[in-house]
Amino acid sequence: MKRIYSLTKGHHFQRTRAKGRSWAHPLLVLVAAPNGLEITRCGFSVGKRLGKAHTRNRLKREIREAVRVRHPGLKSGFDLVWIARNNLTEETDFWTIDQTVDNLLRRARLIEFVPEQVGRRPRKSGERAPLNVERGTEKS
Repeated sequence: MKRIYSLTKGHHFQRTRAKGRSWAHPLLVLVAAPNGLEITRCGFSVGKRLGKAHTRNRLKREIREAVRVRHPGLKSGFDLVWIARNNLTEETDFWTIDQTVDNLLRRARLIEFVPEQVGRRPRKSGERAPLNVERGTEKS
């Protein structure tokens, strides 16, 4: 994800947490707030309770990747903060994180369309592509 699409300053995280609306899942929390810009920016937070630095960085990378492929299809003009909860562990596989990100974005109604990349990614054996997905086209 390009730096322009990232929340980099602490006060951006604080403003989003203070003024935004949140959606919770046992693994992640999504906080979204309008930012008045033409782009949607994302920030990722993984607390020290989840492990040492290499574990926290790995979890952030996996969450970031799940968001990155969906980013072109997100509504513009929002700051999103993704917060990892204690149930998210080193043993949690990427596909569970991916499904959680998708679930939270749908509940927040931040998806305009599903980019082609999401449907083309390899999946766990036996898993099928999501139903009712319009790949690469906007819904009217």
